[in-house]
Amino acid sequence: MKAGVAGIVALIVSLVAIVVVWSSLFTVRQTEQVLLVRLGEPVRVVTDPGLHFKAPFIDSVISIDKRILDLENPSQEVIAADQKRLVVDAFARYRIKNALRFYQSVGSVPAANLQLTTLLNAALRRVLGEVTFIQVVRDEREVLMGRIRAQLDREAENYGISVVDVRIRRADLPDQNSQAVYQRMQTERQREAAEFRAQGGQKAQEIRSKADRDVTVIIAEANSQAEEIRGSGDAERNRLFATAYSKDPDFFAFYRSMTAYEQSLKSNDTRFLLRPDSDFFRFFGGPEGRASANGAASSAAGAPAVPAAPALPR
Repeated sequence: MKAGVAGIVALIVSLVAIVVVWSSLFTVRQTEQVLLVRLGEPVRVVTDPGLHFKAPFIDSVISIDKRILDLENPSQEVIAADQKRLVVDAFARYRIKNALRFYQSVGSVPAANLQLTTLLNAALRRVLGEVTFIQVVRDEREVLMGRIRAQLDREAENYGISVVDVRIRRADLPDQNSQAVYQRMQTERQREAAEFRAQGGQKAQEIRSKADRDVTVIIAEANSQAEEIRGSGDAERNRLFATAYSKDPDFFAFYRSMTAYEQSLKSNDTRFLLRPDSDFFRFFGGPEGRASANGAASSAAGAPAVPAAPALPR
């Protein structure tokens, strides 16, 4: 019977030992850090991953994430230095670097997010309220985000938090202001387009005027050259006629009369009021013609004058 009692006692002792050992062990994951609290008082912080020991039954294990955490901040309306209202959408990334201070100040990640949201909004208003709209949107956005991060990091250090980064996702005018700005930009672009069209029309008119002037000058010069060539041709023709006349005056007189007959008798209703013995008909009686006082060169009164020479085609 004593042996049975001893066995039971040994079993109980073994179970108690197992429970004590089990309660004195805890595991730290790679993504967390552990704060040991004994009877409400912090004892130590364990950051190395693996299996660790603690005082059984009296030490509590509080796991705190040591990864980079997200802080999504709702859109806030900020007034810039030039009194323009901005709708700013920002977010932050932070890490818990002092687990003990974090536990003593805020206690949990949701509470830390609430506190950091308030601090981030205050930093946004302080920094963006000192600069203009253009600096926020275009010129100094990267610098301003660095200033906001630095201010937020200094204030979050009291909570054992290190701010890794702050980014402004969007900084824009409110919708009603944006519509007015877009309308003004559209009007300005339309004005510039109309100005460009007017300048283009003026340039086109100048080019057309110059082209018309050049055409007029070219045509005038061409007509001048044509008249000069035509005058030279007429002079050469007259010279040839004069040469031919000096060689054979009778034949030349006959030729001129034949040409005059051809020019005068083209129409079917041609009528002449001439004397029958007019010098115009001197070759009607025979090829030798009848001599006249002026060398068979003039016609009777009322008759068409005999042309001095046939007109050459131009």
